[in-house]
Amino acid sequence: METYIYVVAGFGALVLLTAWLPMVLRALPLSLPICCVGVGAALSVVPALSELAPHPGEHLKLVEHATEAVVVISLMGAGLKIDRLIGWKRWATTWRLLGLAMPLTIITLAALASALLGLGIASALLLAASLAPTDPVLASDVQVGHPSEGKEDEMRFALTSEAGLNDGLAFPFVNLAIALTGGGVGGLSLSHRIAIDILWKVAVGAILGALVGRGLGWLTFHLPNVSKLSRTGDGFVALGVTCLAYGIVQAVDGYGFVGVFAAALALRSSSRGHDYHRKMHDYAEELERLLMMVLLVGFGFALAGGGLLAELTWPAAAFVALALLVVRPLSGWIGLAGSGLPTDEKAVIAFFGIRGLGTAYYLAYAFGHAPFEAPDLLWATVGLAVLVSIVMHGITVTPILRFLDHRSGRDTESGQLEIPLEPRIL
Repeated sequence: METYIYVVAGFGALVLLTAWLPMVLRALPLSLPICCVGVGAALSVVPALSELAPHPGEHLKLVEHATEAVVVISLMGAGLKIDRLIGWKRWATTWRLLGLAMPLTIITLAALASALLGLGIASALLLAASLAPTDPVLASDVQVGHPSEGKEDEMRFALTSEAGLNDGLAFPFVNLAIALTGGGVGGLSLSHRIAIDILWKVAVGAILGALVGRGLGWLTFHLPNVSKLSRTGDGFVALGVTCLAYGIVQAVDGYGFVGVFAAALALRSSSRGHDYHRKMHDYAEELERLLMMVLLVGFGFALAGGGLLAELTWPAAAFVALALLVVRPLSGWIGLAGSGLPTDEKAVIAFFGIRGLGTAYYLAYAFGHAPFEAPDLLWATVGLAVLVSIVMHGITVTPILRFLDHRSGRDTESGQLEIPLEPRIL
């Protein structure tokens, strides 16, 4: 039988698992990503499929665009479900994570990569920038609930908003790493390049994305009743908004990730309490979950059959342990010092800096634009970091958040499961 038939049947099974597994795993100390990686690893030993497990470094464009797609869809979903209006004080925790914790994480990881792995400054900076952002795709279990659900505690809001913005804000560091190799500088001085990457591209992404979101919000909610998009009831409008915002921002050399998240926030603010936001969010979430499962099955495939970890070394394993268990938690804790948050919530925010598909995107993007030393070692290090993050954070997220919710009187789990709440007797 042709391999194609197995692939079609397997995809059908994967779609069914996408719908079924989240419900089954909700009460268990497991996560959907763990299961996806396990499925991919198991499939790699099937003789008819083993030849389809290449190293991601052999298909950079495919990896770049596939991970890019799932990240931008995830960013749209994250922006749509944030109830809080943007503001300096209201988003103070987010600004701390972006302005203090993230740069500190990148600087520390770059130094560690140079010291432990012997990498030059360009490769060390690329590895650090790729691992610094909290992944918006795999962090869905620690994010806020559906739009207007009313269960937006500070802990979940911080992780959601951080994941929505830090993917785009990692780009200046990735571009700096590319510039340091001598690739993509375009005749500009390094200081000029940095100014463009940090000031122009971030500003264009935020401002133009917000304008696109406001314009589409007017079309969706404020046209005469017979013409407005919300009357269609079609959730896939969220996909159109995502692609349009991303394409427009990228076309003028802005950061599309920032643009998509800004567009989602602006679209949500156009008619904050409208039920149609829930429809669009649910569609984006379902599409994100399906794409995530496909890519994580592929990740498990590459781990077990594609030799992704073949170049892994003990120093690289030590680097991953320090990155996940020391650098991110400590940087997050320092960034949140003086925020007034309870100690346990600060610890959770600092700990759940989840690594995932965005990391693979940055690596594939950079390798496609400039030559870096030890690419296989970078892939192996990133692969181990994502694997450990998926397992470690996936196992701990349910019991930790359930414990904190119970202690604080929040009942977010019932809300996520759409189970009617029973009165709590105190």
